[in-house]
Amino acid sequence: MDKTYNPQDIEQSLYQDWEENGYFKPSGQGDAYSIMIPPPNVTGSLHMGHAFQDTIMDTLTRYQRMKGKNTLWQVGTDHAGIATQMVVERKLAAEEGKTRHDLGRDDFIDRIWQWKNESGGTITKQLRRLGASVDWDRERFTMDEGLSEAVKEVFVRLYKEDLIYRGKRLVNWDPKLHTAISDLEVENKDKQGHMWNLRYPLADGVKTKDGKDYIIVATTRPETMLGDTGVAVNPDDERYQDLIGKEILLPIVNRRIPIVADEHADMEKGTGCVKITPAHDFNDNEVGKRHQLPMINVFNKDAAVLAQGESYTFDGKELSLDAPIPERFHGLDRFDARKLIIEEFEQAGLLEKIDDHSLTVPYGDRSGVVIEPLLTDQWYVRVAPLAEPAIKAVEDGDIQFVPKQYENMYFSWMRDIQDWCISRQLWWGHRIPAWYDAEGNVYVGRDEAEVRKDNNLSDDVSLTQDDDVLDTWFSSALWTFSTQGWPENTEDLKVFHPSDVLVTGFDIIFFWVARMIMMTMHFVKNDDGTPQVPFKTVYVTGLIRDENGDKMSKSKGNVLDPLDMIDGIDLESLVTKRTGNMMQPQLAKKIEKNTRKTFADGIEAHGTDALRFTLAAMASTGRDINWDMNRLEGYRNFCNKLWNASRYVLMNTEDQDCGFNDAPKQYSLADRWILGQFQNTVNTFTEHLDNYRFDLAANTIYEFTWNQFCDWYLELTKPVLFKGDEIQQRGTRHTLITVLEGLLRLMHPLMPYITETIWKRVAPLAGIEANTIMLQAFPQFDASFVDEQAMADLEWVKQFILAIRNIRGEMDISPNKPLGVLLANVSEQDQRRLDDNKAFLSSLAKLEEFTVLANKDDAPASATAFIGDLEIMIPMAGLIDVDAELARIAKQLEKAEKGLAQVEKKLANEKFVNNAPAAVLEKEKEKLAEFSDAKAKLLEQKAKIESL
Repeated sequence: MDKTYNPQDIEQSLYQDWEENGYFKPSGQGDAYSIMIPPPNVTGSLHMGHAFQDTIMDTLTRYQRMKGKNTLWQVGTDHAGIATQMVVERKLAAEEGKTRHDLGRDDFIDRIWQWKNESGGTITKQLRRLGASVDWDRERFTMDEGLSEAVKEVFVRLYKEDLIYRGKRLVNWDPKLHTAISDLEVENKDKQGHMWNLRYPLADGVKTKDGKDYIIVATTRPETMLGDTGVAVNPDDERYQDLIGKEILLPIVNRRIPIVADEHADMEKGTGCVKITPAHDFNDNEVGKRHQLPMINVFNKDAAVLAQGESYTFDGKELSLDAPIPERFHGLDRFDARKLIIEEFEQAGLLEKIDDHSLTVPYGDRSGVVIEPLLTDQWYVRVAPLAEPAIKAVEDGDIQFVPKQYENMYFSWMRDIQDWCISRQLWWGHRIPAWYDAEGNVYVGRDEAEVRKDNNLSDDVSLTQDDDVLDTWFSSALWTFSTQGWPENTEDLKVFHPSDVLVTGFDIIFFWVARMIMMTMHFVKNDDGTPQVPFKTVYVTGLIRDENGDKMSKSKGNVLDPLDMIDGIDLESLVTKRTGNMMQPQLAKKIEKNTRKTFADGIEAHGTDALRFTLAAMASTGRDINWDMNRLEGYRNFCNKLWNASRYVLMNTEDQDCGFNDAPKQYSLADRWILGQFQNTVNTFTEHLDNYRFDLAANTIYEFTWNQFCDWYLELTKPVLFKGDEIQQRGTRHTLITVLEGLLRLMHPLMPYITETIWKRVAPLAGIEANTIMLQAFPQFDASFVDEQAMADLEWVKQFILAIRNIRGEMDISPNKPLGVLLANVSEQDQRRLDDNKAFLSSLAKLEEFTVLANKDDAPASATAFIGDLEIMIPMAGLIDVDAELARIAKQLEKAEKGLAQVEKKLANEKFVNNAPAAVLEKEKEKLAEFSDAKAKLLEQKAKIESL
């Protein structure tokens, strides 16, 4: 093995070897185990969330594969409707100066397929860098032929079951992209704005209780008043009870609108009067529905003002209500209309006041423009009937959430579920399988030929297919079964469905997880006809944030690329990467400054295994996980530690008799101890993996490898390997190879590259002939190797050695200086352990003489330590210069007291404590504890030395 661990030398060639040899494919043997990867966007590149979830999925897959399961990790990508269309539209504009409309729908779709084939594989290449052991031969795409057939089948069946319908409803409308978007594609931003208080005149000479001929409504969106159809007051509000049923004369448009009683109006908020615009506000829409107010749409698809308001009932029927809008507003952008409306209210004396106001504004995450609630014709799924069995599946435990508290989030959404808008006004996506004749009649079928046949339509009847495509989440909802060949009853569907676990984030429990459960249970049945679930467990990960706890985003410049963690990146390249496409110079400067401050030396290469181990170690049950570069560095050191330990083992075992034959061998206490420790580690590690506690599993294997195997056992082998006889050495070599080979198999699911590389050198020494570790058996707990007495005896030895080392450290005695030790209160068991292990103790604690005292009062001035009742004493005479040691301690004590005083002064400052961020305050408290602890220890040392 190379002297230095260099992941760049081993990772990519090793992955290529795995893939070419087909090691990732299902074996066809054993019980089935499957995971369906959440399909990343075809336009995307790997981010920390992908790396986190893919590490977990690969760990589970490799673990189950080694347990002999017939394992499938199904891979694929999502066609990402809006994102992909935008990428190709930008490319078309930049390279040819054309729009999609210049090309036409068919040619534009061809361009997207061309882009997908040439450039759409970035994220799958990056998945390979993470070591993802997916079956690449089964890779699917949500727009491939098989999945497209599944989408059509589902749409047609749901339509025929009256679970899909078309209606005019309020949606999140993106005025730039000209499409409805889902709530997940809306980014809510906190902004400083205004609250305009407007006077609405009362009609027919009606007065308020205090004699005014108007009431005041407050709004953050004055432009929507053109579409007001009512004003709501609380039925219990005594100020306005006499006005309920009366009318307002709406300014500018001079339309009469009623005053209605509704609990949506908060008596304690503002004036208690709320303007109701059912066509441009989701809350108002619900109020309007309760009171059967008309809906008046006043904006077109660009969010500009119409010449005539469009009036509808809540069942989507057009009203004959005349709702003209003054000509001066025609075609005005909504925000320009806002300015003009405020001017006119002010001129008419109807502007009461303007307050500064903090508000949350919805933006399209792709377009960056403010979203407008808009009435449009869309296709919907009637989801309530689908939700019932999906709720029951989780209630009955057929599907379990880990951590369990996420079930509550699932239930809260599902028990208050709204119909799902599934249409999008895009060209890229699954085109809705619906056709219209000249009279507007709608026909749904898998293709036009089927529509004509089923509806007896002759060829001379002109049919036009719906221009809309389906929401990307619609095809994603079919992912677990469509990837396995549904609607055909394939062998893969029989073997690998339902899948075992879904790994996902809490933010898409409703958008994806719930919809998969509903769709799967509706369309996939067991042999007895009962609904089949898509997966048995939903493992919900937290969100990885930056080191300050902030969400990673390009606009903040705090995004971390997993590949930079793996391969490293210099500072200038990192700065360019974060600011290169920034349109705002000031923001770019700020991000550059923060980047240079945080990563002054760039980012070093850490390798895939260190990154994977870090991510696993951070996979706690918390909702937020703060990234920590120090932990990544620490786990890179862990890889080095394993590499160097393995080199030590190989140097002492290669070309040697390691006892994997009938030759006699004798196991030392250390050998028996480490074999038992390893078995306990196997048991604990396996239990944690089975319970999805990847953090605890990582900590378990780290503690065993670093502390027990490397720091203790390897040191304990030296007396045997250097001074033992052949039989003893053979026993220790056998143990070294047995434990290291088993440890590599145990670690492999978490750290595939380094374990495979080392294992290939270790396995032949254990008599194993195989090409890869990943197809070897995962270690199983074997209680016969757990020698409880050996475990207890060796722990006693460790405590003895640590006691001597602590005394050396406290008294500043050289670790190489041989010492004599005095012992008091020696029990029979202590004596046995002492007699059996003098070689270990002499070698590792540098002890040359052991004296058991009949009376501890006979001991000279000594430094003392205890193991239970056993008292260990090191006589100090001649070992240290008392005056020099006291002078050294005095200097350290002065430094500790100075630091303590500074922190105490800072924490006594009320202004600092009240204004400092929580993180800063916590650090100061940690410093206080550290200085206090250091002072106490130094005083203790001082007292000991003074007593000498």
